[in-house]
Amino acid sequence: MDQNRNGHQSNAGIPTRPLLVMTLFLGFASGLPLALSAGTLQAWLTVEGVNLKTLGWLTLLGLPYTYKFSWAPFLDRYRLPFGGTWAARRRGWLVGLLLAMAAVLLAMSWQRPSAQAESLWWLAALALMLVVLSASFDIVFDAWRAESLLPEQRGLGAAWSVIGYRLAMLTSGGLALMLADLWLGFQGVYQLMALFALVLAVVAFFAPEPSRLAAPRTLTQAIVEPFREFFSRRGAVMLLITIIFYKFGDAFAGSLSTAFLIRGAGFTPAEVGAVNKGMGLIATLFGGLAGGLLMARISLWRALMIFGVLQAITNLGFWWLAANPPTLAGMTAVVLLENLAGGMGTAAFVALLMSLCDVRFTATQFALLSALASVGRVLIGPIAGVVATDWGWPLFFLLSTLAALPGLFLLAWIRPRLDSLSAPPVQE
Repeated sequence: MDQNRNGHQSNAGIPTRPLLVMTLFLGFASGLPLALSAGTLQAWLTVEGVNLKTLGWLTLLGLPYTYKFSWAPFLDRYRLPFGGTWAARRRGWLVGLLLAMAAVLLAMSWQRPSAQAESLWWLAALALMLVVLSASFDIVFDAWRAESLLPEQRGLGAAWSVIGYRLAMLTSGGLALMLADLWLGFQGVYQLMALFALVLAVVAFFAPEPSRLAAPRTLTQAIVEPFREFFSRRGAVMLLITIIFYKFGDAFAGSLSTAFLIRGAGFTPAEVGAVNKGMGLIATLFGGLAGGLLMARISLWRALMIFGVLQAITNLGFWWLAANPPTLAGMTAVVLLENLAGGMGTAAFVALLMSLCDVRFTATQFALLSALASVGRVLIGPIAGVVATDWGWPLFFLLSTLAALPGLFLLAWIRPRLDSLSAPPVQE
């Protein structure tokens, strides 16, 4: 096997379509828990009367996404200690983590939160546990994807991952809100999501194992070598800073978008679920596929820059919605444009992260890169809650647009370094 950063992968003998289908399902599994510990949980607590500042602080539950690289070497070095021959290094963790997530979601469904702080402790603790399991699953899935897809498959692989991820966000976000509002209640919704996680564990059992990639021989090697290799590259630190800020504007706007649409704009949870998650999904899928096609024709840097500008501009749509009498048609237009740009940007961003991983250290290096990418989404929450409460929604969304600019400036600055570090443009 080629051991360089963009070398051939261990599943090269498997046809592209089955790999992409499994990437779709595992992408769905990766996206399922995120809304259940963020947007859907936020909607549940909003309905129960929890104040905005508390909601802002609860976004810190996502902190494990930002330092998941710290335990990625353990998942890279070890396999599950039980399960027999089926529990291969990647497949075993995929199945085991999904089973654990199903159990936590079931436990969350038994909670009865209220505006009283003491009633939130158990639900917050379980949500934190869900985030840790979700972040661990992302580590293993990202490694499996980078090891399984050939370089020329990564553009489509990134797009299919976005599709699966967004379908999961629709399921655990928009569909969950509609079911909670109209039929099951939030407790019943979390029980249904636990069942979905159980079914996905069965699907993951059939994921092909990247069998030719040997695990690190020692834990020291698993911890030290991925970081040594990455930071030996020219411009590595500036690249990491750019990754942090590239999605900062989106993270700012998205941190309280559900609360804004329900409490600020006055839409019902069912309307928010149908439009923000349902119609938004269609735009995201189209954006992801369009982004994948464009990446086959332009450089990765150009794709990141163009899509990043579009992401910043579409945040102004929420400012317009906050500054004018809200209408369902207006929310639909804003959500469609924002998700279209977001789907394109995410496809390019995932392709960038895959291209930057050395195939020998995919779990730890991808965990480092994706963890840094989530820093903005997690840490911006408390600031966003204060800004929305004290300054109002229109200024909140104007600031979210300005927050996107540093990432674009950094991207322009490191263009020569990015061209030298990343792979050639991904081909379809």
